[in-house]
Amino acid sequence: MAGRASSTGPREVHAVALWPGAGTTADHPSLLALEAALAPLPVFRFDFPYRREGRKAPDRANKLIASLRQDVAGLCEQLGTTPEHLVLGGRSMGGRMCSMAVADGLPAAALVLVAYPLHPPGRPDNQRTAHLPALTVPCLFVQGTRDPFGSPDELTAATATIPGPVTHEWIDGGRHDLKGADRRIGELVAAWLSGLGPS
Repeated sequence: MAGRASSTGPREVHAVALWPGAGTTADHPSLLALEAALAPLPVFRFDFPYRREGRKAPDRANKLIASLRQDVAGLCEQLGTTPEHLVLGGRSMGGRMCSMAVADGLPAAALVLVAYPLHPPGRPDNQRTAHLPALTVPCLFVQGTRDPFGSPDELTAATATIPGPVTHEWIDGGRHDLKGADRRIGELVAAWLSGLGPS
């Protein structure tokens, strides 16, 4: 299975690394379902420090991203690979932190962003999009059509600023938790990853 980094051509994907949303852990059923759906490709799930320390409130983005970078470095050392051969992503805040880290220079083969939190519910004026124009790797967004953190129209408009290849997959009627859609999400992510290789 291969991934593509748009500026350097096709890359072989050695593993997928996933992080959870703000209110959940690395054992969230949706991340476990993704791990099962992507087998035999290795999938590694990580918690952020505040969760590992038993706290519920997330740290600031800079601390979350620093932790994410450490996780990636440790995983690369474990696998004997480099970040360019990893697909990074996760649910909600976890995916957003991955996108911010990659925009800030962390290499990756691609990004998988499930239930991306485009803005706080009821605050469409407060969009978390400043980093999106720095993304050059392929990005998959899997979003519910009724997600209060970002409607299809809002997400489509925001991701049009991404210079790398962008794919949207919509879960009809899905809200932010995408309840009951784990199997479908796994199928969508697996199919997308299988199509990332050289044409």
